[in-house]
Amino acid sequence: MPEDGQARQRTGTGVGLLLTLVLAAALITLVPDDDDRGGGCEPRTVASWSADDRLTTEFARYGDDASRTDDWTGGDGTHSVRLPDGRLLWLFSDTYLGQVYRPPNPVGESYAWRDTTAPLVRNSAVLMRDGRLESTLPAPLFADPAPNQWRWPVAARVEPRSPGSREQVVRVLLWVRTAGRAPWIYGVPTATEVATLSLPDLRVESVTRVLDEQRVQDPSRRVLFGTTLVEDGEWTYVFGGDDGQAASRPASSAYVARVPVGGLGEPGAWEYWDGSDWTTGARPRPVLGDGRRTGVGSAFSVVRRDGTYVLFTMAAGTKGLAAVTSYWACSPTGPWHGPAKDFTPSLPAGQVAAYNPQVHPATSGDGERLVLSYDVNWLDAAGASAQLNRNVSLYRPRFVTLRLAPAR
Repeated sequence: MPEDGQARQRTGTGVGLLLTLVLAAALITLVPDDDDRGGGCEPRTVASWSADDRLTTEFARYGDDASRTDDWTGGDGTHSVRLPDGRLLWLFSDTYLGQVYRPPNPVGESYAWRDTTAPLVRNSAVLMRDGRLESTLPAPLFADPAPNQWRWPVAARVEPRSPGSREQVVRVLLWVRTAGRAPWIYGVPTATEVATLSLPDLRVESVTRVLDEQRVQDPSRRVLFGTTLVEDGEWTYVFGGDDGQAASRPASSAYVARVPVGGLGEPGAWEYWDGSDWTTGARPRPVLGDGRRTGVGSAFSVVRRDGTYVLFTMAAGTKGLAAVTSYWACSPTGPWHGPAKDFTPSLPAGQVAAYNPQVHPATSGDGERLVLSYDVNWLDAAGASAQLNRNVSLYRPRFVTLRLAPAR
């Protein structure tokens, strides 16, 4: 495995093997005590699931399009946000650009491929209209903050420029990571930032650091926020995680902050759950994760349905590379119930893993139907670049549709 930022840049594994997740949905089986339930909150279970071939195929079509050489051909860290004009903005972490070549490739396989000179950038954004991907914004969209540091975009939302304002902007949460040696070959957690993008042109106006973790000496205790956002009334709840282990196995813990609507770009507006109350001064405390049976990966996803919060993440133990489980709660601060029974999505052949399960509310609707993406990557970091170029389909999101129902 590479041991510095330059070598890491060549692997193209991005958030991928940092997270080592496998998507799945889960049956939620634990039932809370009566006093644990809030208004409308009840255990939620995944009643059914199926592959969402429409979205998976659309990303394959766009990535394989050889008419341009400066657009997206593969990436991970998949997040999305609906814009006011109806377009859907897809955000990615490490991204391949460049030319894709049609099969047959030099060794006779039937899949598309890219050559070893294909550009790799730390982040990108792709626009979709009416279910069809149209264009890639100039990449990288977010410049490196300093030498040997980079930005990975995570969750985003459209909100007022400031509380009460009629003007809307896009806020994008960013993870800043710094190149490091083993075991931090995928970067040392450094800071959480918020970028403000103008509408409708999506110009990056500013980037504000809201939580700087460089003073925390132990990198495994540093918390990066923004893996998922949940809106509830006047608040936006921002979930985050630590790297409990450098490879982000399920020993990591989940944390939560809250920000008034319109205040994501204001560091002073952020309040962190300290275990008993919301505070601006104390260190955040975990809301989920005991380091053994329960825990999350650095990237996980939370959705709220009828008063119930449902969290999707990697499974603990030996299933960490093959399954994802879920938890549920009546409050973003918990208590979280689970883990639940897991299942495994389809994967291409080879030494591959799925990871980073993300709910996409803009494509899910308001009912019990959820669209989740999961990223796919090659497991062996040393040979990842060659494998991802040899078969471009290995480094693209895949999608499933889930249907939630009350647990009986």
